[in-house]
Amino acid sequence: MNGSAADQGAVYDLYNYTCSQGYLLLPAINEYTWGVRARAFLYLLGLLWCFLGVAYVADVFMASIERITSKTRTVRISDPEAENGFRVLELKVWNDTVANLSLMALGTSAPEILLSVIEIVGNNMESGALGPGTIVGSAAFNLLFISAICIYTIPDGEIRRIASVKVFAVTGVSCIFAYVWLAIVLLAISPNVVEIWEAVLTFIFFPLLLLIAYLADKSFYIKKFRGKRQQDQDVVGIPMNSENYVNRPGEDNVKLHGVSDREDEMERLARELGRSEGLPPEEAANILSRHIAQETPHSRGWYRMNAIRSLTGGKKLIPQVTDAFQSLYGDVQATEGDAGEKKSKKPSFDHSDGGKNAVVQFTAASVAVMENEGKVRLGIKRTGLMSIPVSVRVETINGSAVSGEDYKAFDGLVEFKKNEALREVFIEIVDDNEWEPDEFFFVKLRLEPNSNCVLGGVSICEVTIINDDEPGVLAFAKPSFVIKETGLKALIPIVRLGGADGHVSVKWQTKDITAVEGKDYSGREGEIEFENQESTKNLIIPLFESNKVERDESFQIELTETTGGATLGKISKTVVTIVNDEEFNGLVSRILNMTRANLDALELHKTTYMQQFIEAMNVNGGNVATATFVDYILHFCSFFWKILFAFIPPAQYFGGWPAFCISLAVIGFLTAIIGDLASIFGCLIGLEDSITAITLVAMGTSMPDTFASKTAAIMEKTADNSVGNVNGSNSVNVFLGLGLPWLIASIYHGVRGDTFYVQAGSLGFSVIIYSITAVIAMLVLVGRRMSPSIGAELGGPKGPKIICSVAFVGLWVIYIALSVLQTKDIIHVKIGA
Repeated sequence: MNGSAADQGAVYDLYNYTCSQGYLLLPAINEYTWGVRARAFLYLLGLLWCFLGVAYVADVFMASIERITSKTRTVRISDPEAENGFRVLELKVWNDTVANLSLMALGTSAPEILLSVIEIVGNNMESGALGPGTIVGSAAFNLLFISAICIYTIPDGEIRRIASVKVFAVTGVSCIFAYVWLAIVLLAISPNVVEIWEAVLTFIFFPLLLLIAYLADKSFYIKKFRGKRQQDQDVVGIPMNSENYVNRPGEDNVKLHGVSDREDEMERLARELGRSEGLPPEEAANILSRHIAQETPHSRGWYRMNAIRSLTGGKKLIPQVTDAFQSLYGDVQATEGDAGEKKSKKPSFDHSDGGKNAVVQFTAASVAVMENEGKVRLGIKRTGLMSIPVSVRVETINGSAVSGEDYKAFDGLVEFKKNEALREVFIEIVDDNEWEPDEFFFVKLRLEPNSNCVLGGVSICEVTIINDDEPGVLAFAKPSFVIKETGLKALIPIVRLGGADGHVSVKWQTKDITAVEGKDYSGREGEIEFENQESTKNLIIPLFESNKVERDESFQIELTETTGGATLGKISKTVVTIVNDEEFNGLVSRILNMTRANLDALELHKTTYMQQFIEAMNVNGGNVATATFVDYILHFCSFFWKILFAFIPPAQYFGGWPAFCISLAVIGFLTAIIGDLASIFGCLIGLEDSITAITLVAMGTSMPDTFASKTAAIMEKTADNSVGNVNGSNSVNVFLGLGLPWLIASIYHGVRGDTFYVQAGSLGFSVIIYSITAVIAMLVLVGRRMSPSIGAELGGPKGPKIICSVAFVGLWVIYIALSVLQTKDIIHVKIGA
């Protein structure tokens, strides 16, 4: 016989196999013949890919929220000094605190909230483990793990403090209360049952939180004690000619003194970058755009969108600077806040392109030699790439000194070996017995076809041959100088003629003509010293920039007394005229216009359909020059989602509401798929939904927030957008993410006359453990704020920073470990009836 009668009579259901029943949308096809391991791998891959898709559509969703919450209205207020007797101000309709706790919280927590709603609706109004578990797991990850990253990522010695302390206190208390309330509902009032009044109260806590946070933000309880005069001085708007907002705790809008300040700052930096040798205007505008984007305060939604685009290889909201000009960008960042240094510092161009090229140049731009020395030594240095041999040709060029009569011509090849940094050449000087004035000639570097290097900034050296038997005569090189103000300093050469023997000095003083000392230049008086054999010194007079359209102002410098036996020459006075540099001003104007165009392109609500598709089809949104290999990989992985979601209407249309509604619906659909993928994957590898929810799903939905909070912690001057909003999101997750589906389900069961059961079990234990860790975490943050040695929630000394970060991660690991052990019944904790 081929088999037993029982085997021959068995009936196999091809549609009922391992982990195939009880899900909302999946499996989409029959997987009866697939191996369990292969299915688990594919479901994990699909889960990660869908996380990427949800993250990308959340970018569109957050852009619509940014557009909605940035809506303004115009008002007119009386102003006798204005031309028409009033000023037109633009007021933001949305209060920032309300926006952060409502639409912004919905934007960052939409997957968790929608997963909870969809799970109950798709499960015949019965509670599941995945949605609530994801909400609690996400809260633990946000508060503990993300806070740990934010504490540690602040540069050593820097701190970030919560600015909106009252709002943080409200959201911090509500964050703990939300989960304590959740435990009370599940374990105390009506164990394992959610009654209608409990669901209604849970949901009502959401608008109540908005109201309390709004009152704390507006400081109503303080304002009632303030006098009318002080209230009248509050400014409630910004000028209509600006699109920039500065929001402060307790105020919807503040008069934007920073608009003109930012324009002044942009112009100053544009001038500074315009003076950089070899810097193209496009790169200067890119550097300036990145600096302004990083220095401008942003919302939490902005940081989340930037994080999402980094995860998908999309267009960054912070412009990228190419490697060759990173040093210039570092100069701009490093000198920020020190106006004096900024005015005097001139960024230098990196000829080595970040160490990729070997750079050869003279060690000095000019040297002097006594006629009786016989030879002059010139140093040639090599910087940048040192691992290859290079060569450069050295040749002399006549000046007032003539080869053969005053020096011997030189034309030779100088070779550098590997890692050799310095070479010297010697040029012979002809010594005669005739008196003659000081003379000069030039030595030039020239590249050969196989030189393997580039020339640095000092490729020509001036050699002066000095008559050496007298201390010399000191005088100005010319009776007048015309200096462009954009150089920020006047270099006035003082020459030493007829000898260079010994140490001498000369005193100088300035005299105003049409230029004013202290306003147009910095002078008064001083002394210049000449060392033995030194023939030329530059008198440096700092200049101050002026906003005048045309400038032609002068001052005089006079040499007064000498020491060391030197005497004054004929040109003991010189006139310095400061003029405008029209070419330079045109360059600055181009840099500013390109910078404004770059910043306008970053405005999310100004994107068109065409721009959406162009950015979706190109890595880095089309900025290929700064794209990395990782950007290409991420762009390839998310390409399908980018093209698909480019069909969603841009946020600029109809106030952003079409984009809001469509993207929310798409997030809901993808969340339903994610729920099925996570449940089936957990089933295939033997994990309960509650474990999958607090680990894989919670981390997957919170990953964009992780990168967003890290970036906000570094860029912002406060901790509000990094850890300050975490508590609000965690509260909204419970009040809205559980309150709404519980309200729907409890009413449904109430109409049917039965009971809405929510088994506490693992959820109740997880909530209790999280509540304990949350209390500890909040106490640590408050303790850091109150500690004299730290004084802030984030950053501080390296030791305490590391200890707190490790402690927060440890609390998260303990939460995960205890929850898993209780779910697996390894530790026995009876929860619920």
